[in-house]
Amino acid sequence: MSILLAADFDAAEWAAWLPALQQALPGETLCRGADRPDGDGVDIAIVANPPVGALQGLPQLKLVQSLWAGVDKLLRDPTLPTGVPLARMVDPAMNAAMAETALWAALALQRGFFDYARQQRAGVWRQHGQRRAGETQVAVLGLGQMGQAVAARLAQQGFVVSGWSSRSGPVDAVLGDADIVISLLPLTPTTTGFFDRERFAQMRRGASFVNLARGAQVVEADLLSALDDGQLAHAVLDVFATEPLPAEHPFWQHPKVTVLPHVAAQTDPRSAAQVVAANIRALRSGKPLQHLVDRTRGY
Repeated sequence: MSILLAADFDAAEWAAWLPALQQALPGETLCRGADRPDGDGVDIAIVANPPVGALQGLPQLKLVQSLWAGVDKLLRDPTLPTGVPLARMVDPAMNAAMAETALWAALALQRGFFDYARQQRAGVWRQHGQRRAGETQVAVLGLGQMGQAVAARLAQQGFVVSGWSSRSGPVDAVLGDADIVISLLPLTPTTTGFFDRERFAQMRRGASFVNLARGAQVVEADLLSALDDGQLAHAVLDVFATEPLPAEHPFWQHPKVTVLPHVAAQTDPRSAAQVVAANIRALRSGKPLQHLVDRTRGY
């Protein structure tokens, strides 16, 4: 049996992923999209934003393994085979990278470094008071693998950390207590548009917002209004409703917005290929699969 690789990769991405997967899966036959054998010969698909319909006609398919942590786009594909286990990427290296980004953002907000960057551009020399990490409340929304890693890293740094997930009850009290709100929520129908005018109003006035999850969770016009009227002090955004972020988008030039080009925790082929290989070995030996997606929840 063969393993189908169905991915929206450019040449450089294929050059990184294909050797990593081949090295991690010795003895397996890997085939790319158009080069796939007859459907009866494929029992595993490794995917990364595959074209719609790429997984049709595979009657022997036993596992769809995503190379990405988020599977919301994959779940929107009406041709995704039902009844086939779907596993998402949970890579300790990605968790560590996300925790590093969240820590950087929290430290920069706590210490006012984004304010100092604005002062530099204006040629202003002005010192501000120095707040301690232990005087800064950070709310981490989304307590999956990455959320837990972020919360632990922030707590180690001395921040006062609270966490919230969709099972935790109302979110307003958590938002109202926080100086910094960090979103690591999965994108589901419930979290689409989650951060709107009402949600921003529930936050402590002068708090900051960090979105490392999905852009569709934010009503961008409402975020801009919250920044402009002083309800929020700053926003660090790694993800957006439209990516790449259009050149004319107001986020680029807004003085209270820091833009990252979806790089908070990039998938590293070196470690991710090992995660994929472990699940494939489990399937081959009849052992339980890891990181399976609950399709009813969307993650």
